[in-house]
Amino acid sequence: MVSIDGKTDLESDEEIPFSSSVATSKVEALDFEMIHLQSRADLANSWISRHMWIRVPRSIYIVLFKAKINVLLPFGPLAILLHYITGKHGWVFFFSLVGIVPLAERIGYATEQLAFYTGPTVGGLLNATFGNATEMIISIYALKNGMIRVVQQSLLGSILSNMLLVLGCAFFTGGIIHYQKIQVFNKSAALVNSGLLLMAVMGLMFPAVLHFTHSEIHFGKSELSLSRFSSCVMLVAYASYLFFQLRSHRNLYNPIEEEGVRDEDESDEEEAPEITHWEAIGWLAVLTVWVSVLSGYLVDAIQGASDSFNMPVAFISVILLPIVGNAAEHASAIMFAMKDKLDITLGVAIGSSTQISMFVIPFCVVVGWIMGQPMDLNFQLFETATLFITVLVVAFMLQEGTSNYFKGLMLILCYLIVAASFFVHVDPSEGEIFYRID
Repeated sequence: MVSIDGKTDLESDEEIPFSSSVATSKVEALDFEMIHLQSRADLANSWISRHMWIRVPRSIYIVLFKAKINVLLPFGPLAILLHYITGKHGWVFFFSLVGIVPLAERIGYATEQLAFYTGPTVGGLLNATFGNATEMIISIYALKNGMIRVVQQSLLGSILSNMLLVLGCAFFTGGIIHYQKIQVFNKSAALVNSGLLLMAVMGLMFPAVLHFTHSEIHFGKSELSLSRFSSCVMLVAYASYLFFQLRSHRNLYNPIEEEGVRDEDESDEEEAPEITHWEAIGWLAVLTVWVSVLSGYLVDAIQGASDSFNMPVAFISVILLPIVGNAAEHASAIMFAMKDKLDITLGVAIGSSTQISMFVIPFCVVVGWIMGQPMDLNFQLFETATLFITVLVVAFMLQEGTSNYFKGLMLILCYLIVAASFFVHVDPSEGEIFYRID
């Protein structure tokens, strides 16, 4: 008979080897699990690295080499070299002008690829934002140097270019290609943008009228105070518009579906993105930075180009410079119109004009306020009247919600009239556009 103490010792002696074997098996299982996870991680890392080695060269080829217009890309670096080697501003201006064109077209392409993932509403907004980044950088650069009229006229010219030239070319090209039908777009969204543009005209008109009627309480100061107050109100209105467009009334901006059924061939040929959304975002950032660099050289060469080409500086600032700055919107708007995606076209052209008038211009006034520069909303009577008539013409064109080549032709011809008007226009501010505020 075994004692209780002996039994206890025996039981404890018997349990020790059993528990150690269980622990050993658990450790072995854990080691096997860790080895298995490590092998899976190594496999995933190797797959990612192989995938990156495949995707990166393919993305570079698609964006930088596939399009024929990219043969113009070397003009950008040549413009920078000419700036430092020869200093001939006429050639620097011309080469920068040509070098920005393919970059702008590629921005439109990258935005179109991103629109596959975000939808037409956000895609149009992104295109307008990246397209206007050039104008914002140029404006801040000029504002820092006290070039108030350069900022005002370049931004005004950008609005006129988007509303008349860009939209007109898009309507005309889309109408020619799809001549057998009437292209349609979301009329409600277009009318909302037209209302915002009229609000912008109101914000620009009152300081100009107040100044030229000499009805200010404090001459010069009241006009500036009104401009700063109106700019803050316009920024609030634009922020509310973004919330209205992207959150509360998203259904209002859904693309209009055509009546009838598309052909089976068209339905089978659904477009697919060629690059991923992260690649599109990365290329948008890279291309926008490069366009901004070239735009800086372009602005520095404006005065020299005016002397070399015997062309008024006002015409260069209001007509030629915005055409280059809006090249991204121009290329993408025509591209979308050719593919019968007029809602994105309107989001690019009219959305860009709305963004400049309701965000970029008030933003520059506030930035000038911070910098101590007297940037205001008094764009002079001639420029303000031109903007007012342009907004009315475009609003009438959009009220039916349809597009054809004749509407596009009328908008283009209107822009030619505006361009001719600025060619013979002399700025009243000391007879020069380029003046500095010391």
